[in-house]
Amino acid sequence: MNNGFGQDAEIYSVSELNRAAKSLLEGQFPAVFVEGEISNFSRPASGHWYFTLKDDAGQLRTAMFRNRNSRINFTPTNGIKVLVRGRISLYEARGDFQFIAENMQEAGIGELQRAFEALRRKLHSEGLFDAAKKRDIPPLPDHLAIITSATGAAIHDVMSVLGRRFPAMRSTLIPTQVQGEEATTQVVSALGKAAAYQDAPFDLILLTRGGGSLEDLWTFNTEPVARAIAASPIPVVSAIGHESDVTIADFVADLRAPTPSAAAELIAPDQHEWMQNLDNISNRLATYTMGRIQQGERILSATAKRLRNPAVTLAQYQDRLSSQRRSLQSLTYRAIEDLDIGRIATSLVSATKGRIEDEQARLDRARERLSPPVHHLKALEQSRLNLTLRLSQAADQRLKASTAALTQVSRQLEALSPLKTLARGFSITQTESGNLVSSADQLETGQVVDIRLSKGRASATITSVEREE
Repeated sequence: MNNGFGQDAEIYSVSELNRAAKSLLEGQFPAVFVEGEISNFSRPASGHWYFTLKDDAGQLRTAMFRNRNSRINFTPTNGIKVLVRGRISLYEARGDFQFIAENMQEAGIGELQRAFEALRRKLHSEGLFDAAKKRDIPPLPDHLAIITSATGAAIHDVMSVLGRRFPAMRSTLIPTQVQGEEATTQVVSALGKAAAYQDAPFDLILLTRGGGSLEDLWTFNTEPVARAIAASPIPVVSAIGHESDVTIADFVADLRAPTPSAAAELIAPDQHEWMQNLDNISNRLATYTMGRIQQGERILSATAKRLRNPAVTLAQYQDRLSSQRRSLQSLTYRAIEDLDIGRIATSLVSATKGRIEDEQARLDRARERLSPPVHHLKALEQSRLNLTLRLSQAADQRLKASTAALTQVSRQLEALSPLKTLARGFSITQTESGNLVSSADQLETGQVVDIRLSKGRASATITSVEREE
């Protein structure tokens, strides 16, 4: 068709041309990343975001619809630099070229995230995250090293949980910065100090801090800290930030806890459960020992009943021999009266002598047979005495050891009792509802609180509150 300009050409309507341009743009640029500064930011009632991305040489009109911007964890403002992932499109109704944003993060965050991923891949390839290298956490640490800020909320949360669950546990704070230019060097140094501590060696390290942004937590995403954790001869528990925060230190550590308080829960056993277990063990030991003693006594009693007293048996044989001698004498006297004395006497003497010799031989054999049971009975009696003595000594030793352990734990509990702390001049502050006050965030000006002292109580009204950022 001739278009009036002297040649044939396809004629587009406005909407057709816009649709073709849109298809071409979206096909050529299905997904791109654009970095720039936000300007002309607006958020109408629809919830969509409209703004312009610009740099020194150009501008790009951008839209981010509500179903996408609801996932962004910060509010964009004019002037900030962002990294945006999206696609190029064209608004057909007006023919406007625009960028449809699907994800957004602050430009600095993007750089940190890329550095995080690069280090994670590097250390993973070296095997620093291997599960086989993870060491077991002691069920009851003898001495815990806590590496964190001395003024942060993390140390207060950890000590509160340790005091509640197992106050007898010995712990030492190794203070360090947890963010800033010097933090990485200080954390590495603190891990080295914990490993070299000789006065009372540590058997567990807790590396912790409270929550914050990716920049705030960056110390624990650095390679020197990761390698120091991997090289530590002492098992390390990491508890960095909130549950949703994940750092390189968490991957390298032997155990990762979601929060500082959760780490303390994992490290410290429940003192009430331990006391109950100790009571159960003591009861089982006493029952077992008594059972063994009673079993030994039953065996000895049954053995004694099966054995006859050798003295009684010998006495019976002796009585039988005496009776036979008397019978022979009586027969002899009667025979002498009726028969020839010489012949009868000779015969009687011979018969009597033979009978006496036979009875004496039987008596000797009986003594030989009865002699071994006498020795056996003595051996059994001595074995019974030895067994009873050993069982008694074992029971005494175990009971003494259990009593000593219980006494030691009781003394440690008493030494760390809150009443002891009050006696040293400290106090416990509670709200009117009875909640313990451990942070200025729990207080408001004009609020009435109850103060418990070593001797007595007092009420106070809060006139000012100074909170730590």
